[in-house]
Amino acid sequence: MKSRMLKLCCSLSLGLLVHGSAMAATPLKIGLAAEPYPPFSTKNSSGQWSGFEVDVLKQLCQEMKTQCQITEVAWDGLIPSLQSKKIDVIFNSMSITPERQKVISFSKPYYYTDSMFVGRKDSKLDLSPAGMRGKTLGVQSSTVNANYAMKRYGQSANIKYYNTQDELNADMAAGRIDAMLLDALAASDFLASKAASKLESKGLAARDPMFGPGVGAGLRKQDTALKQQFDAAIDKLIKSGNYDTIQKKYFKVSVTPK
Repeated sequence: MKSRMLKLCCSLSLGLLVHGSAMAATPLKIGLAAEPYPPFSTKNSSGQWSGFEVDVLKQLCQEMKTQCQITEVAWDGLIPSLQSKKIDVIFNSMSITPERQKVISFSKPYYYTDSMFVGRKDSKLDLSPAGMRGKTLGVQSSTVNANYAMKRYGQSANIKYYNTQDELNADMAAGRIDAMLLDALAASDFLASKAASKLESKGLAARDPMFGPGVGAGLRKQDTALKQQFDAAIDKLIKSGNYDTIQKKYFKVSVTPK
């Protein structure tokens, strides 16, 4: 769902994983972009990752009795890194879409959220294609939101692409664009910040097949056994109630996949 800037290319161990002889000898390399994306993934000054996706990943790796390592990769490089076997899994808020399914496989969804339009409180936006004519709509490049914006507004609005969500947020707060489209949960988190005091939600994007069924772990097509492991672990995590415990730490609404 996001485009991130490459900051480091290093592997960081996921903390709090079960260790011992029952664990797989070779750790799974989990691809994650270095750019913070709260509340899904953030890294503190000591290099430790936290957030909703990190907590879910830890539980899944424990369930699969597999040691996992986070490997930082630029967002645009995640699929190429998976295909070239530099990483084994993408676990980075990547939406399951038909276009991506042509080149990689996905686990079943582990969360689903809508997309939200954000604009200034003092602006009245008509979000129809005609109403957005001549307006500037900001989106993060290489995301389903970018694809949706081009499909719906490409003939009327000026679509402005950003490498990172932080850059997009900054331009929106500064009034350099008329609106932005982003993940609703990330939008809610940003709107609660001081920087967004003059901004508000302008509504959710209409459901569209382009958004796909949700977010899943990205896998190589030939790794069918690993996909089965992830699918089973996701099912167990949700049915156990532990998934609900994790999501309530971060969200006021359910992100449990349909």
